[in-house]
Amino acid sequence: MEYKRFPLGALWTNGYLFWDDVTREAFFIDPGGKTKALKNFLEKNNLKLTMVLLTHGHIDHIAGIHELVPYVGDNIYIGKNDAESLRHPSRSLQDLLGVDCDGLENFKELQDGQIIDFPGYKIKVLETPGHTEGSVCFLITDRDGHNILISGDTLFAQSVGRTDLEGGDSLKLENSLRRLAEFNDGLHVLPGHGPDTSIGEERELNPYWPN
Repeated sequence: MEYKRFPLGALWTNGYLFWDDVTREAFFIDPGGKTKALKNFLEKNNLKLTMVLLTHGHIDHIAGIHELVPYVGDNIYIGKNDAESLRHPSRSLQDLLGVDCDGLENFKELQDGQIIDFPGYKIKVLETPGHTEGSVCFLITDRDGHNILISGDTLFAQSVGRTDLEGGDSLKLENSLRRLAEFNDGLHVLPGHGPDTSIGEERELNPYWPN
């Protein structure tokens, strides 16, 4: 599985680039700020960016989206319950982080359980509300059957996303964690902020993990 992490934006949001070595096609998850480093990497490695996925609609995960529209057009995906956050990004969060991000009209809405077929990968959409109403995680499987989970701000290493912002709900987040707890301990997890982890590590060490 080929991927690279790019910390972007005011909060060093983890953006992740995945690509297929055969076709050289690539997709990016959560462009949270200026994407110059990403563009340089694409050019240097002869990669063609054709899709963007968003784990949720907070400004620190979408602030760089307009820089990638020329590459992917409307091939941009977000959970259906966060679609309005992409159309009309929160002014208060923009002011808080000192960033400006216009809304986007042309994109696609994700459904729970949806499978996105991408060269070399299958991407399963998991609705995991709690941090926002429309938060999703992505279970990514490569052509060799290896799996990795992109958890956005639903799950961090030994922590979880905050629920005190608009659209947050602590009970829904707990239920979403229960859904993630169904995965095996060895599943590698790439969060929206901070270091990598695994389901097993979180089951053992995360104080928010459901009993």
